[in-house]
Amino acid sequence: MESLKMRQGRIVVPKKNNKIKKEIKEVVKKKKRKVYFGMEVQDAIVRYNDTDNIALKNKIYSEEIHAAFDKLCENIINTFKFEYFDDVFVDVKTEVVSFLVLNMHKYDHTKGSKAFSYFSVVAKNYLILHNNANYKRYKTHTGTDSLVNRGAPVKRTEYFNEFTDLMIEYFEDNINTMFKTKRDIDVAYAIVELMKQREDIENFNKKALYVLIREMTNIDTSYITKVVNVFKRHYKKLVNEFDSSGTISKNKNKFF
Repeated sequence: MESLKMRQGRIVVPKKNNKIKKEIKEVVKKKKRKVYFGMEVQDAIVRYNDTDNIALKNKIYSEEIHAAFDKLCENIINTFKFEYFDDVFVDVKTEVVSFLVLNMHKYDHTKGSKAFSYFSVVAKNYLILHNNANYKRYKTHTGTDSLVNRGAPVKRTEYFNEFTDLMIEYFEDNINTMFKTKRDIDVAYAIVELMKQREDIENFNKKALYVLIREMTNIDTSYITKVVNVFKRHYKKLVNEFDSSGTISKNKNKFF
C-alpha cells in the first residue's frame, strides 16, 4: 500500500487510493447516531395498546418505550424553557412522562400520525397549559415583582393553531355524520373552509363572516345559524379534550 504523505503536519490520503477513502466513509456511516424514538418505539406502543396482559404491558413499556418517552420529555422541556414550575426538572419530566403513559391508549396508528409527532404535541401542550396556569397563579398571589427574573409565559399561539388544525380535521371527518341534508353539509364545509383560510381573513366580525358564508353557499342566514350552533356544541367538547390530553380523537359519532 502506498505510504501516507505528510502535509503541514497532517496525514494526507493519496488521491489515487480510493479504497482508503471508501473505508473511512463506511466507518463514519456506521457511527451515525441511532434515532431514539423511531418506528421500533411506535411498534412497541401499538403492541402495548393491543394487549390486556398487565405483565406484558409492563415489560413492553420498561424495555422498549420508557427511554424514548423520557428523552422526548427531556428535549421538549429543555427546548421551550418552561419557567413556572415549582418542582425540580426531574420531577417535572416524570410528571409529563406519566401523563404520556396515561394517554398512550388514545394513540391510533391507523389515523396516519407518527407516534413521535403525536406524543410530542401531547407533551408540549400539557407543559404549556400547566406552565401558563402557574404563571397566572404567580401573578395573582405574589404580584409582578416576583416575575422579574423569569421569562414571559409560553405563547399559546402555536397551541391554538394546533388545536384549530386538529379541529378542522375532526369536522372534515365527521361532517357527513353531523349533518344529514345537502344544505347543512354545504354550509358546514363552507365554515371549515373559512377556518382553513383564517390567516387571510381581515374582518372576523360575525356579520361579515355570515356574508361570506352566504356568498359561498347561497343559503339563508337562519340555516347557517343552525349549522353554527351544532359546531359550537362540538367545539366546547373538543376544547376540553384538547386541554386534557393535548390532542383530539377523530372517531366518528364521538359525541352522539
